[in-house]
This record gives sequence, C-alpha cells and structure tokens, in this order.
Amino acid sequence: MLKETRIYGVAAIFDSAAAITKAVEALRADGYARIDALTPFPVHGLEKKLGHRFSLVPWITLAGGLTGCTGALLLQWWTSAVDYPLVISGKPFFSLPAFIPITFELTVLLSAFGAFFGMWAVNCLPRPYHPVFYHSKWERVTDDRFMLLVEARDPKFDLEQLPARLEALGGTDIELLED
Repeated sequence: MLKETRIYGVAAIFDSAAAITKAVEALRADGYARIDALTPFPVHGLEKKLGHRFSLVPWITLAGGLTGCTGALLLQWWTSAVDYPLVISGKPFFSLPAFIPITFELTVLLSAFGAFFGMWAVNCLPRPYHPVFYHSKWERVTDDRFMLLVEARDPKFDLEQLPARLEALGGTDIELLED
C-alpha cells in the first residue's frame, strides 16, 4: 500500500535578519499570503511584514483578570455581608480596603492562568510535530540561521516558480516539506 504524501510548503534558509525581512517584503509584494518566518531571536517588525493579525491572548488575559476581580469581591461581600454578617468594632459589612489584598491576588492569579492557557489555545499547543523539523538545516535555524516558509495552502503557491524566486531573494538550502 502506497502512502500518499502531501506537500506542506517550501522552505529556504537565509543568513541574516535583514535578508529574511527583505525576502518577506518581496514575497508579500508578489502576493503571497501564507508565509512564516522562523528565527533564532525576535526580529523587530517582521510580524507586521508577515501580515500577522492582532492576538486574542491580551483579551483572554483581561477576561481572566476581570473574572478574578469580580469573583473575589463577590465572594468576600457574600461571606461578610450576607451569609455570615458580624458586627465587629462597628466596622461595615462591606469594607473595600479590607478586601483589596484578596481581590488583587485573585485578579493576578486568573490573569496569569488566562495568559498561560490562552497562549496554548491560540497557538494550538502542544504541537510535537511540524514539517519544518525535517528540514536538513533545522538545527541551524534555532542557532544562527533564518528560515522562510511558504505554505502550499497559499493561493499563489507554484512548485515550479517558487524555489527559483526564493533563490533569487538570497535563500539557500531550499527544500520541499511534506506533511
């Protein structure tokens, strides 16, 4: 039985951040949309040139923080003013200054959980396998090289023209990646 292989994309290695940035700009100008760059360190402005959208993680973090703040205040109000009210030294049942430490801690805790688990959900993690891991120069990408990947899902993807275009932009070690 023959195993059918699907093409994931074409990857090329670049030597510098400037070279990969220039290649991304050129490919975007050519009309390519499904491009990804893998770099050993963050390259300033590259995410905008790649066309990445706004992330949902800050909104998930905000939702976690608001939930923590509201939940802490409601719990403390309920326990001190409704469920078990005690008059101690004439203090009010709902004393906001006394509730600030717990409110702050629960806000920070649920914000951190929202950021952590939101990042995993938005990035579809954990992902133990990705086709770029089988590129012959993958180890160099995590050290001192830059990889540019054009996915086969891109409407302009052309297996005959794309490797030559990547080579003209300065790419080396151009390989076809199978999914």
